Amino acid sequence: MFFSVVIPTYNRLPILEKCLRALEKQTFNQDLIAGYEIVVVDDGSTDGTLAWLAERRQELPHVRSWEQDHQGPAAARNLGVKHAQGDTIIFIDSDLVVTEVFLQAHAEGLQRGKAQYNSDRVFTYGAVVNTCNFDSPESEPYKLTDYSAAFFATGNVAIAKQWLLEAGLFDTGFQLYGWEDLELGVRLKNLGLKLVKCPRAVGYHWHPPFSLQQIPKLIDQEVQRGRMGVLFYQKHPTWEVRLMIQMTRLHWLLWGLLSLGGRLNEKTMAPLLQWLIDHGRPQLALEIARIFLNWYNVQGVYAAFAESQSSH
Repeated sequence: MFFSVVIPTYNRLPILEKCLRALEKQTFNQDLIAGYEIVVVDDGSTDGTLAWLAERRQELPHVRSWEQDHQGPAAARNLGVKHAQGDTIIFIDSDLVVTEVFLQAHAEGLQRGKAQYNSDRVFTYGAVVNTCNFDSPESEPYKLTDYSAAFFATGNVAIAKQWLLEAGLFDTGFQLYGWEDLELGVRLKNLGLKLVKCPRAVGYHWHPPFSLQQIPKLIDQEVQRGRMGVLFYQKHPTWEVRLMIQMTRLHWLLWGLLSLGGRLNEKTMAPLLQWLIDHGRPQLALEIARIFLNWYNVQGVYAAFAESQSSH
């Protein structure tokens, strides 16, 4: 198989550099993998990403780059697939740093899945380990909070190009934050594709250490995710999707109770969160902040749903 690693990027140059250099160090069995390319799609960055890529063509021989005006990751991934020369696509994000056996692990996983299901309707999903260690992301251990129950998430996934084309690629109607990959996952599931877990294909997902300054952006993302969740439900009005987007009375009660009806929020919890950050526990602070972030998300879902009902 020939891999095309498709990476959308937007103003992420420092971590993108680590991402690309790790991908250039791949070791693999040439009987299994004929070769690979790295398809970077710049989604309208303003941090000099394209100029930096152009200057380093010789250092990054596998990289081919394309650009578009800022339209979001769905459109960027679609452009990447369109230009990909490989028969198998790997999607990762530009803040993911992979191990040297990353491609080999995905190839073995695809081969194993085809034998297991006696079908080529399979795709692999690698492990994603969240870290805020920029200097050495791969030193982060796997944590319980890194577990994902998603069927198809573009943080670390390998799939034959033909199934993406048959399913219809990503829906560019998802212009705000969230859900475009899981929505495509529903269409892939409807085509009979099976998920093969591939824990050896590890990617370390870097994000800056949590700070109180990030909270307004995180709240905005949760509200956007709520709106896009309703779009997801309109396209696939099933109970399964309602559970995924947290549009159930159970979610309303759960996050309403845990946040004391919104009284535990970014203002009232700021002293505790700052204390945890000051004592070297930014990840724990973020997990606690998720209580009120989820409450914003659930409120966003119901507000967007009510808006969609009133407009019909």
